[in-house]
Amino acid sequence: MTVPSPWLKRIGGPAQADGGTPELVCFPHSGGAASWYRPLAAELGDDTLTVAVQYPGRQERHDEPAITDLHELANRTAEALGNADAGVPRIFFGHSMGAILAYEVAQRLGERGPAALLASGRPAPDRVRPTTSYLLDDAALAEQISWLGGTTKELLDDPEMRSLLLPVIRSDYRASETYRPRPGCGPLGCSLIALGGDGDPVAPLDDVRAWSRHTTGPFRLELLPGGHFYLLDHWAAIAGLVRTCVRPLTSVPGIMPG
Repeated sequence: MTVPSPWLKRIGGPAQADGGTPELVCFPHSGGAASWYRPLAAELGDDTLTVAVQYPGRQERHDEPAITDLHELANRTAEALGNADAGVPRIFFGHSMGAILAYEVAQRLGERGPAALLASGRPAPDRVRPTTSYLLDDAALAEQISWLGGTTKELLDDPEMRSLLLPVIRSDYRASETYRPRPGCGPLGCSLIALGGDGDPVAPLDDVRAWSRHTTGPFRLELLPGGHFYLLDHWAAIAGLVRTCVRPLTSVPGIMPG
């Protein structure tokens, strides 16, 4: 990452990255922020330059309106990544809404896109089912967020924190739930790892496996114990998967390293 941008936040890696240090770009879930990926950056250490996308409406961008259309979010993110392209290999990792956003950004970047995409906790683009959680009242929305995990009940029960969190989450839910793939887009050409929790109600196994149709490159499916936010208990394992992508992706065409 060579060009400063409010969209991209460096959260880990060597103090002085050389021109060959691979770059991991992380895409947060609905309501998430760049800092959510700091545990993954810590696991990866200095081997990888870890950057996270910072969406408008949160943390240091709290005074900017959140974007409620996922394709607009993809356009803006792709522009920022294109401007910051240092010519080093990139790996994309996205969870939940972030998985679809990472996929759409990869589509837009084309040949300048990632060497590999790790799509976590989200049905494949063609398995999107219409939902309207973003239309729920505050109490029902907070209950759903608590049910999914990832946000503590104590935080959601605090009126001040709720007033800060819910508008951003509602905007992200709207972007995520109204998303439909653009017609005419072919599969990616990069390696793709689809991963999720074995008890995730949002992304059941068949929907996660369906990511295999969205790349012509090597594909791998990984399930870990847990629900929608299974990652919180498995950062070390996820870092291991990232490392398999940072190393040469495959020695035999069509086979991901184990």
